[in-house]
Amino acid sequence: MMRTRFAPSPTGFMHIGNLRTALFGYLLARRMGGVFALRIEDTDIGRYVPEALDKIYETLKIAGIKHDEGPDIGGNYGPYVQSERKDSYLKQAEALIELGAAYYCICAPGEEACNCRAAGLARPEGPYAIRQLIPPGQTTFSDLVYGEITVENSELEDQVLIKQDGMPTYNFANVVDDHFMAITHVLRGSEYLPSTPKYNLLYEAFGWPIPTYVHLPLILSADGGKLSKRRGDAFFEDFLEKGFLPEAIVNYIVLLGWSPPDNREIYTLAELEQVFGIEGLSKAPSTFDLAKLKWMNGEYFKAMSGKNFEPLAAPYLAAAVKREDINRSALSLMVKDRIATLLEIREILDFIDVLPEYGADLFMNKKNKSTPETAKDMLSKLLPEMEAFPAENWESGAIYKFLTDFAEAQGVKNSLVLWPIRCALSGKESSPGGATELLNVFGKNESVARIKQALEVL
Repeated sequence: MMRTRFAPSPTGFMHIGNLRTALFGYLLARRMGGVFALRIEDTDIGRYVPEALDKIYETLKIAGIKHDEGPDIGGNYGPYVQSERKDSYLKQAEALIELGAAYYCICAPGEEACNCRAAGLARPEGPYAIRQLIPPGQTTFSDLVYGEITVENSELEDQVLIKQDGMPTYNFANVVDDHFMAITHVLRGSEYLPSTPKYNLLYEAFGWPIPTYVHLPLILSADGGKLSKRRGDAFFEDFLEKGFLPEAIVNYIVLLGWSPPDNREIYTLAELEQVFGIEGLSKAPSTFDLAKLKWMNGEYFKAMSGKNFEPLAAPYLAAAVKREDINRSALSLMVKDRIATLLEIREILDFIDVLPEYGADLFMNKKNKSTPETAKDMLSKLLPEMEAFPAENWESGAIYKFLTDFAEAQGVKNSLVLWPIRCALSGKESSPGGATELLNVFGKNESVARIKQALEVL
């Protein structure tokens, strides 16, 4: 049975690259009917952030990634948190010394270990580390993305396995854990390709089976560099705060380095569980395209029902619009298909509470032949009929019929009536909604008041 894992370090927020690694491991296990495990690699005490553990759980939950094995939030960590198994790593490292594949080292961190390697020290009395002994020759390994790679062992350094504080290094604990958790497929970033020969030498020294490697292409920013916290494009939480949907983020990052078999772009997580495969992975780095993510996020909004969108938009609408005499359901529907992120709600609704100052030239529109004069004529004739319109019938369908009937009675095209209304209600050349939508949002009283204000300008 296929067994994959995600092994994050609790050092901060979830990086987009790490989330993609988790997602790919999860999807591959699901498609193949395997097991997806979560392991917390917390041996780097200096970088450990206590609250980061909760962030890992929260991020995976929000993204919809469920692990089959691993620590639970209630603190039942079992064998899935490295710091809980400190003694087991030391035992395995000492076994390597017996096998002639490692040695004790009393050099200070950062110093060359040549003398210790040659001396073949017994266990020292004072502080010591344990280093891997790299043998002469070559090491060849296979990767399902990058193919077969051969490295000269002379290019590899004797890496530290156990640090002087008694904690294992990432590179050693990683190998030990993958073996005892029976991980069959190791998915990780391509930056770990250079370390893979050292891992394989450890597997071979122990006589353990070597897992199948799947190294994933890098994710680059638009300028070709790394994703950056400063630019706000590095962490999953950054995008949630910017008003992106978790489903859209997950959908987008799965396409960074993987090509679906049918060239589709919009997938649910359940659909991805059925189609994701290693055969679609690329060697080439992927570029994180914010514009593409915004487009995809907007498509998710458009596909939503108004009922499902409204609670998502509610807090953003509350921040953008303070007045209470507004039809918020209508306002929610009006913006749903016109935004790429929820944060854009405030920007496009800046005219709701306070009507911008404008002049008569706002009503000029060469396309529909509207001028300040025609606008004044239409609005002057429309105003008394609007004031007489029953407030209880003030809803989109009835409003639209009222306006089109009015245009027909005046013998003009609908646009010659709708354009000046939209300008009067928004005070802007462009707005998120047309005349009918805006009338429905503002209600009768505010709509009449804004049309009167427009007539004063005209």
